[in-house]
Amino acid sequence: MSTEIRITPSILNADFSQLGAEIEKISKVADLLHLDVMDNIFVPNFTFDFQAASEVIAQSVLPVDAHLMVADVDQIAVEYAHLGCASVTIHAEATRNIAQTLREIRSAGARSSLGIKPGTQIEAYEEFLNDIDMFLIMTVEPGFGGQKFMENMMSKVRRTKKMIGDRPIWLQVDGGISMSTIEYALDAGADTFVVGSAVFNDPNPAEMVEKIRKHAHDYLES
Repeated sequence: MSTEIRITPSILNADFSQLGAEIEKISKVADLLHLDVMDNIFVPNFTFDFQAASEVIAQSVLPVDAHLMVADVDQIAVEYAHLGCASVTIHAEATRNIAQTLREIRSAGARSSLGIKPGTQIEAYEEFLNDIDMFLIMTVEPGFGGQKFMENMMSKVRRTKKMIGDRPIWLQVDGGISMSTIEYALDAGADTFVVGSAVFNDPNPAEMVEKIRKHAHDYLES
Protein backbone atom coordinates (compact mmCIF):
# COMPACT_ATOMS: atom_id res chain seq x y z
CA MET A 1 0.00 0.00 0.00
CA SER A 2 1.33 3.41 -0.97
CA THR A 3 2.10 5.78 1.90
CA GLU A 4 1.98 8.84 -0.35
CA ILE A 5 -1.33 10.55 0.32
CA ARG A 6 -2.78 13.12 -2.07
CA ILE A 7 -5.75 15.28 -1.02
CA THR A 8 -7.62 16.94 -3.88
CA PRO A 9 -10.48 19.13 -2.61
CA SER A 10 -13.46 19.38 -4.94
CA ILE A 11 -14.99 22.80 -5.44
CA LEU A 12 -18.41 21.25 -6.08
CA ASN A 13 -19.47 22.27 -2.58
CA ALA A 14 -17.62 25.58 -2.59
CA ASP A 15 -19.27 28.98 -2.95
CA PHE A 16 -19.16 29.55 -6.72
CA SER A 17 -19.77 33.27 -6.26
CA GLN A 18 -16.51 33.53 -4.27
CA LEU A 19 -14.53 30.84 -6.06
CA GLY A 20 -11.19 32.62 -6.05
CA ALA A 21 -11.38 33.11 -2.29
CA GLU A 22 -12.55 29.54 -1.77
CA ILE A 23 -9.59 28.15 -3.71
CA GLU A 24 -7.21 30.43 -1.82
CA LYS A 25 -8.39 28.94 1.48
CA ILE A 26 -6.94 25.52 0.64
CA SER A 27 -4.11 26.63 -1.66
CA LYS A 28 -1.30 26.01 0.83
CA VAL A 29 -2.44 22.59 2.07
CA ALA A 30 -4.03 20.72 -0.85
CA ASP A 31 -2.14 18.77 -3.51
CA LEU A 32 -4.51 19.52 -6.38
CA LEU A 33 -7.79 21.30 -7.01
CA HIS A 34 -10.48 18.89 -8.20
CA LEU A 35 -12.59 20.57 -10.87
CA ASP A 36 -15.90 18.78 -11.53
CA VAL A 37 -17.10 19.60 -15.04
CA MET A 38 -20.69 18.43 -15.61
CA ASP A 39 -22.85 19.00 -18.69
CA ASN A 40 -26.33 17.88 -17.58
CA ILE A 41 -26.15 15.19 -20.29
CA PHE A 42 -23.72 12.54 -19.08
CA VAL A 43 -24.76 13.35 -15.51
CA PRO A 44 -27.94 15.08 -14.26
CA ASN A 45 -26.27 18.31 -13.21
CA PHE A 46 -24.45 21.26 -14.75
CA THR A 47 -21.44 23.04 -13.29
CA PHE A 48 -19.15 24.69 -15.86
CA ASP A 49 -19.00 25.04 -19.60
CA PHE A 50 -15.56 25.16 -21.23
CA GLN A 51 -15.23 28.93 -20.95
CA ALA A 52 -16.14 29.02 -17.26
CA ALA A 53 -13.87 26.06 -16.53
CA SER A 54 -11.05 27.83 -18.38
CA GLU A 55 -11.41 30.82 -16.08
CA VAL A 56 -11.25 28.63 -12.97
CA ILE A 57 -8.14 26.88 -14.27
CA ALA A 58 -6.50 30.20 -15.10
CA GLN A 59 -7.09 31.67 -11.64
CA SER A 60 -6.25 28.56 -9.61
CA VAL A 61 -3.03 28.77 -7.63
CA LEU A 62 -3.20 24.98 -7.29
CA PRO A 63 -2.59 22.50 -10.09
CA VAL A 64 -5.96 21.41 -11.44
CA ASP A 65 -7.32 17.87 -11.49
CA ALA A 66 -10.08 18.14 -14.12
CA HIS A 67 -12.85 15.54 -13.81
CA LEU A 68 -14.83 15.61 -17.05
CA MET A 69 -18.33 14.22 -16.53
CA VAL A 70 -19.48 15.17 -20.01
CA ALA A 71 -20.76 13.49 -23.15
CA ASP A 72 -18.52 13.33 -26.25
CA VAL A 73 -15.53 13.80 -23.99
CA ASP A 74 -13.09 12.74 -26.76
CA GLN A 75 -13.70 16.11 -28.41
CA ILE A 76 -12.81 18.26 -25.41
CA ALA A 77 -10.46 16.33 -23.09
CA VAL A 78 -7.20 17.32 -24.74
CA GLU A 79 -8.26 20.99 -24.60
CA TYR A 80 -8.24 20.78 -20.81
CA ALA A 81 -4.70 19.46 -20.97
CA HIS A 82 -3.73 22.35 -23.25
CA LEU A 83 -5.21 24.76 -20.69
CA GLY A 84 -2.56 23.54 -18.26
CA CYS A 85 -4.46 21.04 -16.10
CA ALA A 86 -2.14 18.74 -14.20
CA SER A 87 -4.54 15.81 -14.61
CA VAL A 88 -7.52 15.16 -16.87
CA THR A 89 -10.05 12.41 -16.13
CA ILE A 90 -12.32 11.04 -18.83
CA HIS A 91 -15.11 8.60 -18.06
CA ALA A 92 -14.94 5.17 -19.63
CA GLU A 93 -18.71 5.30 -20.16
CA ALA A 94 -18.56 8.54 -22.17
CA THR A 95 -15.45 7.96 -24.28
CA ARG A 96 -15.56 6.53 -27.79
CA ASN A 97 -11.83 5.97 -28.25
CA ILE A 98 -10.34 5.52 -24.81
CA ALA A 99 -6.76 4.72 -25.80
CA GLN A 100 -6.45 7.58 -28.26
CA THR A 101 -7.98 10.14 -25.92
CA LEU A 102 -5.77 9.09 -23.00
CA ARG A 103 -2.69 9.30 -25.21
CA GLU A 104 -3.65 12.76 -26.44
CA ILE A 105 -4.10 13.97 -22.86
CA ARG A 106 -0.67 12.65 -21.91
CA SER A 107 0.96 14.06 -25.05
CA ALA A 108 -0.44 17.49 -24.17
CA GLY A 109 1.39 17.37 -20.83
CA ALA A 110 -1.27 16.24 -18.34
CA ARG A 111 -1.70 13.04 -16.39
CA SER A 112 -4.17 10.79 -18.19
CA SER A 113 -6.93 9.46 -15.95
CA LEU A 114 -9.80 7.05 -16.52
CA GLY A 115 -12.92 7.36 -14.37
CA ILE A 116 -15.33 4.52 -13.61
CA LYS A 117 -18.93 4.92 -12.38
CA PRO A 118 -20.21 2.65 -9.56
CA GLY A 119 -22.04 0.31 -11.93
CA THR A 120 -19.07 -0.16 -14.27
CA GLN A 121 -16.68 -3.06 -13.82
CA ILE A 122 -12.99 -2.25 -13.82
CA GLU A 123 -11.74 -5.44 -15.46
CA ALA A 124 -12.91 -4.37 -18.92
CA TYR A 125 -10.31 -1.58 -18.91
CA GLU A 126 -7.16 -3.51 -18.02
CA GLU A 127 -6.04 -3.25 -21.66
CA PHE A 128 -5.50 0.49 -21.22
CA LEU A 129 -3.05 0.27 -18.32
CA ASN A 130 -0.10 1.53 -20.38
CA ASP A 131 -2.01 4.69 -21.28
CA ILE A 132 -3.27 5.50 -17.77
CA ASP A 133 -1.61 7.63 -15.09
CA MET A 134 -4.57 7.50 -12.69
CA PHE A 135 -7.73 5.49 -12.17
CA LEU A 136 -10.68 7.28 -10.57
CA ILE A 137 -13.17 5.00 -8.85
CA MET A 138 -16.47 6.74 -8.08
CA THR A 139 -17.78 5.98 -4.60
CA VAL A 140 -21.04 7.82 -5.29
CA GLU A 141 -23.11 8.20 -8.43
CA PRO A 142 -21.58 11.17 -10.29
CA GLY A 143 -23.62 14.33 -10.49
CA PHE A 144 -23.99 15.85 -7.03
CA GLY A 145 -21.86 16.53 -3.98
CA GLY A 146 -22.73 15.53 -0.44
CA GLN A 147 -23.77 11.95 -1.22
CA LYS A 148 -23.18 9.03 1.11
CA PHE A 149 -19.99 7.04 0.62
CA MET A 150 -20.61 3.64 -1.04
CA GLU A 151 -18.54 1.24 1.03
CA ASN A 152 -19.40 -1.62 -1.33
CA MET A 153 -17.17 0.03 -3.95
CA MET A 154 -14.10 -0.90 -1.92
CA SER A 155 -13.96 -4.34 -3.51
CA LYS A 156 -13.59 -2.59 -6.88
CA VAL A 157 -10.83 -0.38 -5.47
CA ARG A 158 -9.02 -3.51 -4.25
CA ARG A 159 -9.35 -5.17 -7.64
CA THR A 160 -8.06 -2.02 -9.32
CA LYS A 161 -5.09 -1.86 -6.96
CA LYS A 162 -4.26 -5.47 -7.75
CA MET A 163 -4.58 -4.79 -11.48
CA ILE A 164 -2.23 -1.79 -11.21
CA GLY A 165 0.42 -3.87 -9.48
CA ASP A 166 3.79 -2.08 -9.38
CA ARG A 167 2.92 0.46 -12.06
CA PRO A 168 3.20 4.13 -11.02
CA ILE A 169 -0.54 4.70 -11.45
CA TRP A 170 -2.42 6.76 -8.88
CA LEU A 171 -5.64 5.31 -7.49
CA GLN A 172 -8.20 7.99 -6.73
CA VAL A 173 -11.57 7.69 -5.00
CA ASP A 174 -14.26 10.31 -5.32
CA GLY A 175 -17.47 10.61 -3.32
CA GLY A 176 -18.32 10.84 0.35
CA ILE A 177 -14.71 10.92 1.56
CA SER A 178 -14.35 12.21 5.12
CA MET A 179 -12.32 11.63 8.28
CA SER A 180 -14.11 8.33 8.84
CA THR A 181 -14.65 6.94 5.34
CA ILE A 182 -11.08 7.58 4.18
CA GLU A 183 -10.02 4.62 6.33
CA TYR A 184 -12.01 2.21 4.14
CA ALA A 185 -10.43 3.65 1.00
CA LEU A 186 -6.93 3.46 2.47
CA ASP A 187 -7.47 -0.18 3.41
CA ALA A 188 -8.54 -0.88 -0.16
CA GLY A 189 -5.36 0.68 -1.58
CA ALA A 190 -6.38 4.17 -2.67
CA ASP A 191 -3.78 6.92 -2.44
CA THR A 192 -5.51 9.98 -3.94
CA PHE A 193 -8.67 11.37 -2.38
CA VAL A 194 -11.29 13.79 -3.65
CA VAL A 195 -12.77 15.54 -0.64
CA GLY A 196 -15.68 17.92 -1.22
CA SER A 197 -18.35 18.66 1.35
CA ALA A 198 -16.16 17.54 4.26
CA VAL A 199 -13.77 20.38 3.40
CA PHE A 200 -15.90 23.22 2.09
CA ASN A 201 -18.75 22.73 4.56
CA ASP A 202 -16.25 23.10 7.39
CA PRO A 203 -15.69 26.56 8.92
CA ASN A 204 -11.94 26.15 8.30
CA PRO A 205 -11.39 24.25 5.01
CA ALA A 206 -7.58 24.38 5.20
CA GLU A 207 -7.54 22.98 8.71
CA MET A 208 -9.87 20.16 7.63
CA VAL A 209 -7.58 19.23 4.73
CA GLU A 210 -4.67 19.01 7.15
CA LYS A 211 -6.71 16.97 9.63
CA ILE A 212 -7.76 14.48 6.96
CA ARG A 213 -4.20 14.13 5.68
CA LYS A 214 -2.80 13.61 9.17
CA HIS A 215 -5.52 11.13 10.00
CA ALA A 216 -4.74 9.17 6.83
CA HIS A 217 -1.02 9.03 7.60
CA ASP A 218 -1.64 8.11 11.23
CA TYR A 219 -4.04 5.37 10.16
CA LEU A 220 -1.54 3.85 7.74
CA GLU A 221 1.16 3.89 10.39
CA SER A 222 -1.00 2.39 13.13
